[in-house]
Amino acid sequence: MPQSSPPALANSIDAALRARARQVIPGGLWGHLNAANLPEGYPQFFARGEGCHVVDVDGRQFVDFMCSWGPIVLGHHHPAVEAAARRQAALGDTLNGPAPVLVDLAELMVETIPHADWCLFEKNGGDATTAAVTIARAGTGRKKLLVARGSYHGAVPWCTPSLAGVTAEDRAHILHYDYNDIAGVEAAVEQAKGDLAAILVTAFRHDMARALALPEPAFARRLRELCDDADAALIVDDVRAGFRLHLGGSWETIGVRPDLSAFSKAIANGYPLGAITGGDRWREAATKIFTTGSFWCAAVPMAAAHATLTELRRIDGPDLMARMGQRLRDGLARGAARHGLSIDQSGPAQMPLMLFAEDAGFAKGSVFCSAALRAGAYFHPKHNMFLSCAHTEAAIDRALEAADEGFAAVARMA
Repeated sequence: MPQSSPPALANSIDAALRARARQVIPGGLWGHLNAANLPEGYPQFFARGEGCHVVDVDGRQFVDFMCSWGPIVLGHHHPAVEAAARRQAALGDTLNGPAPVLVDLAELMVETIPHADWCLFEKNGGDATTAAVTIARAGTGRKKLLVARGSYHGAVPWCTPSLAGVTAEDRAHILHYDYNDIAGVEAAVEQAKGDLAAILVTAFRHDMARALALPEPAFARRLRELCDDADAALIVDDVRAGFRLHLGGSWETIGVRPDLSAFSKAIANGYPLGAITGGDRWREAATKIFTTGSFWCAAVPMAAAHATLTELRRIDGPDLMARMGQRLRDGLARGAARHGLSIDQSGPAQMPLMLFAEDAGFAKGSVFCSAALRAGAYFHPKHNMFLSCAHTEAAIDRALEAADEGFAAVARMA
């Protein structure tokens, strides 16, 4: 793909599409994909993706560090994944029951993830976290759920960040703790008073608009102990991080295994799929709950997922992404220093976040991102970003050239 990006167009295709969308879609678009929430110049509509690049409808190309907000783990339009999807599509996708690939994929998941004795499939991360909580309640006969303040677990009433249309009853049995705060989680367990069904925790603290935090090993071990003592479920929400940090589940990196895990995003390299994995203690409970959907057994995404996990295992995808992510992180540190700027980089190298010092309103981050975008790199000012296995040294270096334009623009703000 070409390395240059044409300038933004005053009367662009993107602008025309946005105007049409506003007439037929509330707000023009829903949720986190709404480009109105992004800095100036960001496109809403895209024409195609290839490897670690995306191209918008006006022909501008960017090195992509959002990877469709996480689903693209091997790279856009990966040939092995696309070939597997085409083969299955030629046979059938949504049938009266699942295709054999359902069993193939479940076997591969159980083989890959050490804590998993079984697997269930859904369509997205909110499906998976909701079903995992339901299984925990069915398996314990209890109601209380512990959730970290600020953590995102989906866009359904019990956990959505918006309170519009949500009732107090939707969250009547949720108690809160702070991530990595052992005393706080112990107090919440005590507050549950013998009615604890599960502790739900993200793979790392990836709340938007604040520095990311990896789980402290002592915190993770204490959650495991508290759940064991209460015969409650430890649920790791691996929807965002799963298969980027470790193929066996993100907490394999710290040696703590959950009872249940929720996966989605990177599981099928962009095809819609979610999954729950669990241990035998929770197998019977998983058979008792009723959880289903008309498209949950669609075979094409499962074929894509099987190809994705197979390729990630073959190339050791997490290690590759970590190395390229560190190259990006080191280059951003050098670039900021060159321009006399102070930045904070946090999170795992595969899922980095860069924030500017003294930038409570993210004005610096927005100026940086807009300038870098014009130079051909798609960053985000306050949400963790994502590396894919398609990010090469050359692509990282090209993005760092664009980042230098962003740093220069921030330096001019002073």
